[in-house]
Amino acid sequence: MILIPAIDLLDGRCVRLRQGDFKQVQYYERAPRDIANHYANAGAEWLHVVDLAASRDGAGADNSALFGLLGATTQNTQTGGGVRNAADIEARLEAGANRVVVGSIAADEPATFLGWLEHFGPDRLVAALDVRIDEQGTPRVRSHGWTRESALTLWQLLDQFASGSLTHLLCTDISRDGLMSGPNVALYQEIIRRYPTLAVQASGGVRDTSDLRTLSQSGAAAAISGKALLDGALDLHQALEAVQ
Repeated sequence: MILIPAIDLLDGRCVRLRQGDFKQVQYYERAPRDIANHYANAGAEWLHVVDLAASRDGAGADNSALFGLLGATTQNTQTGGGVRNAADIEARLEAGANRVVVGSIAADEPATFLGWLEHFGPDRLVAALDVRIDEQGTPRVRSHGWTRESALTLWQLLDQFASGSLTHLLCTDISRDGLMSGPNVALYQEIIRRYPTLAVQASGGVRDTSDLRTLSQSGAAAAISGKALLDGALDLHQALEAVQ
């Protein structure tokens, strides 16, 4: 398993949103490029970047901060947030991204996403499916900043994607995201049991090296950490040692 540090960009600054709420924003003083360089120098080979401005503002969003960061990083990058069409994917790949993360379209228009997989190739795209576990224990997919529930469950979507060419899945339990409450290990174990060929990226709730070791044992291919690293609750060098 690898560790992928995460940076959320909003108006050129590194931020964290509590439960995806733009009204609950935590700003970080350090410049995103400095943070990315710190992660790279410490040995993190990948960086996950979310363009929150693109998610918020749509087609008219200013992507200059994202493209500037993608062009300046020395590590591999994957980036999501506001990806609505094939042109968005092409622009991010041309700006230097190694992979593009697709969320709402993957959740709401699976046929469109499957077409993109065929066009761009499975190693260029990541399906990002954010879920909330219902009272029956079923993971329900939510999209558009967690404001809409998909007509399909996580299992129904993955049945379609796994029969196609999906390789990379980023799955977030939104009840854990940004709360430092620990990851939903049982969810990732079940995904890997059902779809053993998927490279699963676990996101949401990582607090410490113990969480990383547990995720590694679950079979996850990667763990994404944002808040814990930014707030200093998780030491990057120790985290990298834990996953290695």
